[in-house]
Amino acid sequence: MSTEQAVQGSYSGQPSAADAARYAQLGPTLVAEIGKVLVGQELMVTRLLTALLAGGHVLLEGMPGLAKTLMIRCLAGAIDTGFSRIQFTPDMLPADVIGTEIFNPKEGTYSIKKGPIFSNLVLADEINRAPAKVQAALLEAMQERQGTIGGKTHKMDEPFLVLATQNPIEQEGTYPLPEAQVDRFMLKIRVGYPSRDDERKILDRIGVAAAEPHVSKVATVEEIAGAQRAVNQVFVDDKVRDYIVDLVRATREPTKAGASDLEGMIEYGASPRASLWLLRGARAHAFLQGRTYVTPHDVKSLAPDVLRHRVSLTYEAEAEGRSTDQVIARILDTVLVP
Repeated sequence: MSTEQAVQGSYSGQPSAADAARYAQLGPTLVAEIGKVLVGQELMVTRLLTALLAGGHVLLEGMPGLAKTLMIRCLAGAIDTGFSRIQFTPDMLPADVIGTEIFNPKEGTYSIKKGPIFSNLVLADEINRAPAKVQAALLEAMQERQGTIGGKTHKMDEPFLVLATQNPIEQEGTYPLPEAQVDRFMLKIRVGYPSRDDERKILDRIGVAAAEPHVSKVATVEEIAGAQRAVNQVFVDDKVRDYIVDLVRATREPTKAGASDLEGMIEYGASPRASLWLLRGARAHAFLQGRTYVTPHDVKSLAPDVLRHRVSLTYEAEAEGRSTDQVIARILDTVLVP
């Protein structure tokens, strides 16, 4: 199954105008509900909703204690759907994620025990603390939306979304994720420290409370599926499509795009999968903004999160102190906006 087929999945059919208007309220409703617990993370919440409506997986990177796990738990708590959490550790085995066959001695038969990956929203906590063999077990589930146990293939329920957290690889006890694994994530979001005002609000809201605030379920699986169908109907002009392709190709051939100062800085650029996710992400971003069409601003807003984990810099760039975000920003400044 191709990326396009996996993304489109079961999200077929065209919603009516009335349904589209109703689905358009899902975004603000979920943001408001999650905001009862989270403080100052509106952009992160919007990015998670963008990925959910686009059908893509998300990787959140940040230091411990920045509410990455709490953010995902809140999103799962606001949607009436299945949720599972996998705490990744160095001693994990692939069967701990996918599941295994269990022998029944009385009947002399085998039964299938599905692992925690078989859920709708899956929190892969500290994903880079597990070795490569466990990461490989996730590839089929994330790309094909299915898992193989004992030679039999089992489909994932829709919606299916892997929301992973990781600490910076400089932290002790972490492994760099394989490139093939990282590329399966639609977005890589870097979570920073809150502002002073937001940190004070956190103290006032949670630090003195007898119990941590909780979210209520305000959306159903059917509503999420309907919103995903509405996202598929968001109009994308040919000029915007060309802009997406030009941006992604500029990560491979920066000189041709006019950024000659990046020559020798990029080891390898983004693949066509980045173009596909940037298109779908821009549609979802426009939908959450209440529009039925995509603008270049939607593309520029999402480009850093879609591209930063798909662009690898050379040693020369690292020696000069260049970061991936700086290179992407240079490309965004160079490529002409339609």
